[in-house]
Amino acid sequence: MTLTRELEHSLGLAGIEFRHNLARPALFAEAIANDRGRVRPDGPADEQKAFATRLGADGPLVYYSDPSCTGRPVADTFAVARDSVVDTVWWKRDFQQFSPDAFDALLPRVVAHLNARGGHLYVQDTFCGWDPDYAVPYRLVSEFATHALFAENMFASDVPVADPASRRWTLINAPSFICEPARDGTLTERAVIVDLENRIALVLGPADYCGIVKKTMFTVMNYRLPARGDLPMHCSANLGDADDTAVLFGLSGTGKTTLSADPARQLIGDDEHAWTDNGVSNFEGGCYAKLIDLNKQAEPVIAQALSMPCSVIENVPPLPDKPLAETDPQDLDLTDDSITENTRLSYPLAANDNVAAGAQGPHPTTIVLLTADAFGVLPPISILSSDEVMYHFVSGFTAKLAGTEVGVTEPQAAFSACYGAPFMPRPAAVYAELLAAKMKTHGARCVLLNTGWTGGPHGVGRRISIAHTRSLLSAALSGALDDVACDTHPIFGLAMPRECPDVPSEILDPRNTWADQAAYDAQAQTLRDMFQANFKANDFASMGIRAVM
Repeated sequence: MTLTRELEHSLGLAGIEFRHNLARPALFAEAIANDRGRVRPDGPADEQKAFATRLGADGPLVYYSDPSCTGRPVADTFAVARDSVVDTVWWKRDFQQFSPDAFDALLPRVVAHLNARGGHLYVQDTFCGWDPDYAVPYRLVSEFATHALFAENMFASDVPVADPASRRWTLINAPSFICEPARDGTLTERAVIVDLENRIALVLGPADYCGIVKKTMFTVMNYRLPARGDLPMHCSANLGDADDTAVLFGLSGTGKTTLSADPARQLIGDDEHAWTDNGVSNFEGGCYAKLIDLNKQAEPVIAQALSMPCSVIENVPPLPDKPLAETDPQDLDLTDDSITENTRLSYPLAANDNVAAGAQGPHPTTIVLLTADAFGVLPPISILSSDEVMYHFVSGFTAKLAGTEVGVTEPQAAFSACYGAPFMPRPAAVYAELLAAKMKTHGARCVLLNTGWTGGPHGVGRRISIAHTRSLLSAALSGALDDVACDTHPIFGLAMPRECPDVPSEILDPRNTWADQAAYDAQAQTLRDMFQANFKANDFASMGIRAVM
């Protein structure tokens, strides 16, 4: 069956030209020629959205999303509450129920809109996952060539999946379809809606941030894999010379990408993975790196990818005195957050010449839970028991820094279950239990690694040395901390190693680094209370998670 007949048969799309599996250079040109929409808050809805730099087709595409959508629209993200899934989904503010009747009326309305609009759509066929045992064929049907290029950068191709049509997921990305809440059952004029039963998703209205194209599929995988006994993970992963895989969980700003980019270890991936009976494998064929304040010396792969042909630079403002067509991408001001702090770069894994074969590795020997404690009270490293792994995994703690947001004058705790709650559609305990079971089966150790502050909170103390953090991580990965003597933290109950190679022993107990130890105790008790309040608010005890502090 031809693609045209297949899409007419499966979706009802008819009278449209499908530009199918165009190569990156063709998509680059199509994006500049055809992608139109809003790029300024007060601007028209038909402005150019994609641009070349001075490098032309030999360099990146610079893309601007709708100014109201420079990140995932979590408040407008839904799943269809069909009987087959309604009791298995963790319903929450950022993953709400959508009426099946409303969806079944909305989908044909979107199709009719696209048919009436005519013209062309971009269809890109890729795979989510490198391991053919679980990989999902992923078809993007999009109005914007930029989104097709992004999918081509971010997902794998030619994965030998058996009977792909029976496993395929389709995402229809239609920015021109403006939702009407009273008619469509949405909350606003945009929506991201996943139909888990029928393997289809809709991205509608001003929701053209590129990350939605990948995070929607990540949400699907997070729902699908646990039913197979596999663990989907929001993490980075790398592989050592001894075939020792390390998995690093962490929220933004904790060092997940930086610490996994170790020249002595091969990168498996920087964001999304599965742990199956075959080991660890990447969901993605690319990287979606933050650009704000990028240190090009510390992140040379990302810096080089800025000039890579057909990479996608998202929402980095042009220079005030020079058009993009005359700008070298290396000259862009990566400190400019006037559009958003969430500036991004999409590029294929091939930009890194130190990637593990097939973006896969054996079962992990070490699990690392990363946090950046701006309160300055957590130990630099702690050895976790099985119960502590589950507790800290469902807590997903880090801290926002004073001064990073208007009105934030003291560090603020940030908790995100499983280090990615918005796109974890099953209850947090499902993932925690899988993690604990797989760690037990394969004998993996786990540490809590704090990349935050010591000697006081942010503004008083100092950031833990990156050299010390790397030494702590290296010791954990090598097994040097497996049998070392530990002290128990009197407030958090954490096991703190008394010594670590190349790390001063006096910093391993954070209380010793504070001039005012009574102030340390008060701050530690405050953070412990925050952990306990988060645990209670999410009712993790009812999910079988043991309170360890």
